[in-house]
Amino acid sequence: MDKTNFIIIFCDNAGYGDIEPFGSTLHRTLHLNRMAKEGRKFTHFCVTAGVCTPSRASLMTGCYAQRLGMHNNPRDGLVLRPVSPYGLNPDEITIATILKKQGYATSIIGKWHLGDQPQFLPTRHGFDEFFGLPYSDDMTQEIGRRSPDRFDGGRWPPLPLMENDKVIEAPVDRDGLTKRYTERALDFIERKTDQPFFLYIPHAMPGSTAKPFASPEFKGKSRNGRWGDSIEELDWSTGQILDKLVALGIDKKTLVIFTSDNGAPLASDIKSLSRGSNLPLNGRGYTTSEGGFRMPTIMWWPGTIPVDSVCDELATTMDILPTFAHLAGGKEPQDRIIDGHDIRPLILGDPGATSPCNAFYYYYMDQLQAVRSGPWKLFLPLKKPFRHPHFRKGEGDKPLLFNVVTDVGSKNDVADEHQDIVERLTRLAEKAREDLGDHGRRGENQRHRGKVDEPQPQLMSAN
Repeated sequence: MDKTNFIIIFCDNAGYGDIEPFGSTLHRTLHLNRMAKEGRKFTHFCVTAGVCTPSRASLMTGCYAQRLGMHNNPRDGLVLRPVSPYGLNPDEITIATILKKQGYATSIIGKWHLGDQPQFLPTRHGFDEFFGLPYSDDMTQEIGRRSPDRFDGGRWPPLPLMENDKVIEAPVDRDGLTKRYTERALDFIERKTDQPFFLYIPHAMPGSTAKPFASPEFKGKSRNGRWGDSIEELDWSTGQILDKLVALGIDKKTLVIFTSDNGAPLASDIKSLSRGSNLPLNGRGYTTSEGGFRMPTIMWWPGTIPVDSVCDELATTMDILPTFAHLAGGKEPQDRIIDGHDIRPLILGDPGATSPCNAFYYYYMDQLQAVRSGPWKLFLPLKKPFRHPHFRKGEGDKPLLFNVVTDVGSKNDVADEHQDIVERLTRLAEKAREDLGDHGRRGENQRHRGKVDEPQPQLMSAN
């Protein structure tokens, strides 16, 4: 029996309301419309952080970033910066590591952002091939020069495009990234048609800058400025990949997942042109709001996933590792804690399938801010809340409780009416503090991030 191929399309900062299947009226996403019509929408699919590095660490390992030490560090803060001594510990096991042992060809085409030193690059974490950026596209040499004393910005190199462990262009033209990534992805699929493969495409777009990039064919063509141009090119890219799978006759043995690393950070109001949207959810990216954590997610697997269907159960990016492992005929690592769950019943639409996640935790860096169980999300009382979606300065002395299923915008605090639920979720939060830590308190089961002594910039070799 043929093994299942896996493709993850992972956008950067695309919001819940940025594509038509999830309500956008500004962006034309015909290919994602088709993907949803032929596949399955997940309306409560969450990442574990409102920012890049910890979110990507969780996707790759099936663990909370706090468990890995990838939620913050003393040099960079909440996301890794260029020439950082820190990265994903080489001892961690990734999706690529597991699938490679099952005979899969593995490739990442896009943004890594889990360490730019040789010990931390994708080729040391189970990927046969890497083509893309080692960190965010907005971490340019020009930005570093503006604040040379911050994050060692004076050492930031020109934005490097890498192939495997080498820089092949610097600085790279960001307008062409989506198109080039797509071409590389199609080439990889064609080359690996006769063997099982895992293709991870973490796009650079719409990106972290106020002015996203797009190729000339898409620039100025949307109704939402540069943000819309970028989203519509990502839609085109996804269509190219789906069409290639069909043309090669491997669509029925390939599971494709489209999602994002965190919500749109620039605005939550869809009326604000040239900005992303997380509507109808509350809040913005870079926070623990639903808009920061809940992603527009579509899964496509012709002949296996029920067509034009919707899953409203809670699932997370941490679930992808154990799910892929089981689908490939293996299993998740048994020698360490893995926080994700096998969600095959949710993907396959099994009757009566429910979320295997009893508790889901919302951290901002090392501060536990909220916990969800079932439809209930409790924001915990905090003495000093950091970048909080609901508490303003001087607030935070009482809990907030929302039913995020019936109250989509998290507008109605019902803590006073449901003290029993507040108490139950508070007990779950204390378990997280013991396990994963909380604001200066180290958890019992936290592991260590990777670290090198003398990090060096990624530079092109002299000709």
